[in-house]
Amino acid sequence: MTPEPFLDCFVLTGPTASGKTDVGLILARRLNAEIISMDSMALYRGMDIGTAKPSREARQQVPHHLVDVLEPWESANVAWWLRQAARCVRDIRARGKQVLFVGGTPLYLKALMCGLFEGPGADPELRRELEQYRCDELYARLLHVDPLAAQRIHPSDKRRLVRALEVWHLTGRPLSSWQNQFDHPWPRKYPPVWLDLPRPDLYRRIEQRIDAMLAAGLEQEVRRLWQPESQASLPLSRQARQALGYKELISYLEGRCTREQAIERIKIRTRNYAKHQITWFRHLPGLVRLAIQADEGAETVAQRVYQIWFPCTKSLAVS
Repeated sequence: MTPEPFLDCFVLTGPTASGKTDVGLILARRLNAEIISMDSMALYRGMDIGTAKPSREARQQVPHHLVDVLEPWESANVAWWLRQAARCVRDIRARGKQVLFVGGTPLYLKALMCGLFEGPGADPELRRELEQYRCDELYARLLHVDPLAAQRIHPSDKRRLVRALEVWHLTGRPLSSWQNQFDHPWPRKYPPVWLDLPRPDLYRRIEQRIDAMLAAGLEQEVRRLWQPESQASLPLSRQARQALGYKELISYLEGRCTREQAIERIKIRTRNYAKHQITWFRHLPGLVRLAIQADEGAETVAQRVYQIWFPCTKSLAVS
């Protein structure tokens, strides 16, 4: 899928806890826009506290899309999200509104900016054969046939290793040769903006956010999802179980660590995820970095973002 439907959309991104949700609300009202979530975990119903979804009040003020669209036992991939996002863009445009993407999932952002190579469909027999091998064996094979793809995939990420080898077997071309066609962003009317907070301030916000989530009932939310009362409910999907905070608290509920250890792991993993996001933002061409300070309010930051998109505008009147 190519990025043509998205070329005149507004995009606001940034690492977790950078304040993009509040800034996005202000910008959406100013732009007469509806928001499409660019967050892979906000897709799931019932995963509210740990994913820091926009509040019910915020969603009443500004329509949000691709929030609460899947059950927690379902799974989604980037190609599915991009198709849903394109559908949402068409619907929003039909209502005469602008489109604002807000979120920080790096793969979604890259697909939005550069398009996506979806590749051939899965070959179940070939996958079963490949999955019999250990990760180190798969990685060695990938290094031989597609060293560029091997550089981009963690040696223990079996799912992606299998997919890369599957594409090579089915197409006769390495995955990296397909993906290189989608490495460069298309020209955009409005440059995507990422919010960059000083690292110590970002980490402090992350700590405060996690403490607030726990106080708001994150453990109880995870417990309900992990052990649903309804017999009709299914177990959490592998994707949902990996969400920040949920994975660690499930380990605690399953007796594999203490509560204190789980909380510390949530904080460490969230800081590491923020580092991962920042690395993506720094190396993805076409993004505009906006350095912000912890004492700047959302109104001030929104004004600065707006002036990147509309340089001749001096004031940001929010209705």
